[in-house]
Parts: sequence; C-alpha cells; structure tokens
Amino acid sequence: MKNKKLKIARIECDLSQADLADQIGVTRQTISAIENGSYNPTLKLCIAICKATNKTLNDLFWEVDEDENEF
Repeated sequence: MKNKKLKIARIECDLSQADLADQIGVTRQTISAIENGSYNPTLKLCIAICKATNKTLNDLFWEVDEDENEF
C-alpha cells in the first residue's frame, strides 16, 4: 500500500526524497520505496522519518481500516 501520508508530509516540509534521505541517513531509493509501498521500514527508520517531518508515527504509518470508521 502506498504511503501517501509520508509523501504529503515530506512535501509540506519542502523536502525532496533526496533531502529527507540525507537527513535520516538512507538513500533516496529507500524513501521512494517506502512511499510506493514496496518497502516496510524498521521502527527506528519510521521514528527518524517522523522526527525529520515533525509528525507522529500515527500521522504517517498508522493505517485506518475502513471497518473501524463505522462505529
């Protein structure tokens, strides 16, 4: 599943994939893979991304199940 929330947060911070990757010590390809859903980052990497984008884990990585919204 694509991570549109990460892409939006990155753009809101005026960061390219390369900029974000440099800040957290990974490659641009890693950020691309996370955004397109082909790579599941470690918790340590998720936290680094959250710190760089000033977001929480829930903001960027929590998937809401459509059934949960029906309560």
